[in-house]
Amino acid sequence: METRQTDSTTDLLSGLPDSPDSYPQKLDLIRSCVLQIALDESAYRAASFLDDRILTPGTRGAWQPLESVIAGARLVQVPRPLHYILHTGHVGSTLLSRLLDTTGSVLSLREPLPLRTLADAGDALGQPESLLSESQFERVLDTLVRLWSRGYASTRCVVVKATSVAARMAPRLLQCRDSSRAVYLNLRAEPYLATLLAGQNSQADLRGHGVERMRRLRSHIATPVGPLHALSPGELAAMSWLAESLTRRKILDQYPERLLAVDFDTLLAGIGPEMQRITSHFDLPVTADWLARLGSNPALARYSKSPDYDYSPALRTQLLNQARRDHREEIGRGMRWLEALSRTEATIARVLDEDAS
Repeated sequence: METRQTDSTTDLLSGLPDSPDSYPQKLDLIRSCVLQIALDESAYRAASFLDDRILTPGTRGAWQPLESVIAGARLVQVPRPLHYILHTGHVGSTLLSRLLDTTGSVLSLREPLPLRTLADAGDALGQPESLLSESQFERVLDTLVRLWSRGYASTRCVVVKATSVAARMAPRLLQCRDSSRAVYLNLRAEPYLATLLAGQNSQADLRGHGVERMRRLRSHIATPVGPLHALSPGELAAMSWLAESLTRRKILDQYPERLLAVDFDTLLAGIGPEMQRITSHFDLPVTADWLARLGSNPALARYSKSPDYDYSPALRTQLLNQARRDHREEIGRGMRWLEALSRTEATIARVLDEDAS
């Protein structure tokens, strides 16, 4: 990747206020700088993730001082409405983002890496080890919100799809703009456990996010839970579902009018009505024809995170049923772990009751 300071890379900074073509791909809080890269409308649409997987040897970009990026962001012209897709992980958020792409009026930002960086930084605020003061944190967040709000001529709104663990940033994101709204995707516990246990990299994913999720879970409940290393795979998946579901419930209670709860299975079973709910929530005008054709949308036949692969709702059902056979014992362990905790914690009983309704 090209990162030398040249006239063309300097243009990435000067073009910040006018166009999303200059994209803040990475935030380095240790060095107080931002990696700005060149990214056009077609590249945004193609990208499943805006993390380091979009960087190639041909990517043009340069590290810029954070203060210079903050100054440029203050000059952003014609900011678009900014909304969010929040989710609990592996629940169709990328598919939803790609379906919104087909409206022709949404600029989708899928999993911007600086949001994860800020989520981690936010956990340390007020602690001696924090790299940022509260006011510094707010300045950086405001800068990112301004830059994410830029659009193209056809952009009616921008929709940021967060990573699952970054959804804990939702209160701060919604406080930045009163007009921002969010959709919050989830699954019931049993299909969630089957989904996670079916994945080839499920253990790496669960253990990789396990430390932060366990810390977050303990902040929600008073009942002691066993150590992370002692959890079986099914219990680890259940802990992940519970940490994310309690976070979701808390945020929905805080912002009942601005967050729309969506169950992924319900979305797949009624794609037209559910997408009408979602587009209305984001104030996106869509035609009856667009809604009627959603059932045959090509995005529903591909794996959204890697569109080269076939992956339909029917195939998903087959794989989930196979996972239920292959991982029956671990799914049972996970569900019993949840039920045991629900007998001592009213908040857990609540999310499980909602899960069953």
